[in-house]
Amino acid sequence: MTSERAAFGALLRELRMARSLTIEGLSEASGVSVRGIGDLERGRRAAPQRRTVAALADGLELSEAERERLLASARSGRSPAYSPAGAQALPRGIADFVGRGQELGRLAEFAERAAGGAVSGESVESGSPVAHPVVVAVSGSPGTGKTTLALHAGRRLAGRFPDGQLVLDLRGTDENPPAPAELMLVVLKAFGLPDRDLAKAGPEGHPGLYRQMLAERRCLLILDDARDEAQVRPLLPGAGAGMVVVTSRRMLTGLESVHRMPLGELSGEEAAAFLSSLVGAGRAAADPAALADVARRCAHLPLALRVAGNWLATRTGWTVRRLADRLAREERRLDALSAGDVRVVAAFDLSYRQLTSAAACMFRRLSLVPGPDVSTACAAQLTGQDLFDAEDTLEELVEAGLLGTDRDRYRLHDLLGLYARSRLAAEEGADETDRARATMYRWLLETAVVAGRWYEPDHGAPPATWQGMVDLSSADRARAWLQAEGTNWLAALRAAAAAGEHATVVEVAESLHWFSDQWIFWGHWPEIFDSAARSAQALGDPLLEATQLNYHAWALLICESRPRDSLVRSAQALAAAEHAGDLGQQAWAHHYGSWAHRVLDEPDEGADHNERAARLFEAAGDLHGVLQSRHVRALILAGRDRHEEAIAAYQDMLAWLGQVGPGIEPHVADMARLGAHGGIGTSYSRLRQWDKAVFHLRTATRICRSGGNIALESRQLTDLSEALLAAGRPAQAREVLVRCLSLGPDADPQRVLRARQQLARLDAG
Repeated sequence: MTSERAAFGALLRELRMARSLTIEGLSEASGVSVRGIGDLERGRRAAPQRRTVAALADGLELSEAERERLLASARSGRSPAYSPAGAQALPRGIADFVGRGQELGRLAEFAERAAGGAVSGESVESGSPVAHPVVVAVSGSPGTGKTTLALHAGRRLAGRFPDGQLVLDLRGTDENPPAPAELMLVVLKAFGLPDRDLAKAGPEGHPGLYRQMLAERRCLLILDDARDEAQVRPLLPGAGAGMVVVTSRRMLTGLESVHRMPLGELSGEEAAAFLSSLVGAGRAAADPAALADVARRCAHLPLALRVAGNWLATRTGWTVRRLADRLAREERRLDALSAGDVRVVAAFDLSYRQLTSAAACMFRRLSLVPGPDVSTACAAQLTGQDLFDAEDTLEELVEAGLLGTDRDRYRLHDLLGLYARSRLAAEEGADETDRARATMYRWLLETAVVAGRWYEPDHGAPPATWQGMVDLSSADRARAWLQAEGTNWLAALRAAAAAGEHATVVEVAESLHWFSDQWIFWGHWPEIFDSAARSAQALGDPLLEATQLNYHAWALLICESRPRDSLVRSAQALAAAEHAGDLGQQAWAHHYGSWAHRVLDEPDEGADHNERAARLFEAAGDLHGVLQSRHVRALILAGRDRHEEAIAAYQDMLAWLGQVGPGIEPHVADMARLGAHGGIGTSYSRLRQWDKAVFHLRTATRICRSGGNIALESRQLTDLSEALLAAGRPAQAREVLVRCLSLGPDADPQRVLRARQQLARLDAG
């Protein structure tokens, strides 16, 4: 059977190639779908019916002799489509199948459950238990290898289904896919039901025969490329010890009592192994870095990897690096991912053409999002929809397999993003595109200002007049939004700077100044405040310039550990502040200078700058600055090994903070308490008073955790672990170190390294 199918496919391809027609060309000439022709040529489908052969013959403009030859080949391929019990009706396997171990394991478990008879309920007639078949819905974006997985699993599991294995192509991406009644008839004939029985039952009786036949057989039914729930639901048997695997680009959310198996891209290791199997181990090993680049530029998508691998396999003169470089150009990558009649773009086209106009517009414009993912509120800015309509549209894209989700955010696969960008360029004008992007960027920056001001003195919660699309009702929610949309609002800020929108750049940076303490190691604060300082200079405002220069001095010192460069910026800030006649920014310039000198182990210079800062803060009435100068004074004392005095200074600072009360913004006060308890704990450690050290360092850690400050928590945890070890509490120290290593990318990388080294020493005894 398979050989006859392959013979028809080979003949069809021979006739097409003789006329120099592509599959797309033959599809246009004959009216048969691209997918259908491709499957016929590869032997993936049974030979077509006479009307389809006639359409292909007309499209090929065959002579009478050639037409008869093609019809004869089709007739031979249609002799009993599938034998009954024991049939191995699966197309040939994929010899280079790689990965999907977890999915194959789950399918094997489901097959075992089906073969054992998944029992549910009782028969009404007999009262005996009723076995229900297992149904698995495999869904995923175009090109993720859903069909390949189903067929590979089917061949592996064939022995568990002795009554047959059958694959049905539901042609879900065709304009007119087959109806359930037509598909039922195919299955009934495939399992050898006599024509007289079919005629006797009539079309209205076929569903009953279909259900009875599947209930009586232990078989595997693969429903490939399903259009939607309406096409699949009538084909799902209600009883029996069989198994049904449905593959679809859609999630088929409406189906009930199914096991869902979403497919994504391969892992990096799986993608490299897949490419190696296609191009040869020796060639892959010659340049593993280039192989990894090819895999990454294919976004680990199985279809793209196969195209790239086949390209290299048929071009032995090409190095892997040459293809990697060819794929490096994003604007040409999709065009490059074609091999023969297999094109990645063609797979995407099929899904895109089935979208509603609103979903197609959203899909195109999502390519304007600069970050890896987006929220519903941000996406709504691109299309002008309200929040609920935008969510419905995004969910349509998710259901269609064109958009992924990560909790409450949406993500375009890399290659789908390039495809969306190409459709945007082809279908929308530059002015329309620019307006959509500008609307999104404006909203991102306006929301960033409101969110950041939660942490700013004299601001806090959004004003009552603010009508936002996101919930910023608490500082924690504001922080979560700023971090989740960080890549996106940063891109908007860069665009504003490039466009010369200097007032906007300064406003955004100013609103985020105190928030930056909450996300120290994000990696972009030096860029943000440097850009704002240049914008302030362009505005010709020395006070704004001094302020942003001071912020930049902080970022260089704390975020990048560049105290010498920080001193340069604080000196520039001091000059600008003196020019503006502003005592407050003069004080802050001295404050950051003091801090940098202390880091450089220059305590005398640090003390001098701090004393100047303290006097200026007092004169300016800046309570937040006074608090900072008190903190630095204690740090300087500790740096001179005068720890008893340092502890007293920290305690005075805490007492002063209690007296001032509401005059200090709550988040600033929390940071000060954190610094005080951390400093007291460190000084007690130097005095070898371990119990007191542990108490204060634990207090500092709790403050960090309650405020969500990951960076500073990592610092306190490493100090706490050292105190615990010195106090003879290794088990507690281990717990603390494990916690530090679990904090993620926002932790201080140097402290994470130290924690890993300490843990290794503990493991080594």
